[in-house]
Amino acid sequence: MASIPNVKRFRITSPDGSMTASLMAVVPKGTDYAQFVADAAQRFDWKAWQESQQKHFKIRVGQQKQRKAK
Repeated sequence: MASIPNVKRFRITSPDGSMTASLMAVVPKGTDYAQFVADAAQRFDWKAWQESQQKHFKIRVGQQKQRKAK
């Protein structure tokens, strides 16, 4: 699997400081990284991100496979 060249990974924090997310972006040369990350964190949809995390890690109770007793 080939990776995308020039991809930078940033960790952003929600405005209330309770959650963190990883952000991957191709940033043009000469860009102020601190300003870019601050702008991206401000525009990030934290509500949708939190809902997707809850759906991804949903625990299904009572539907595990039963083991056969020998």
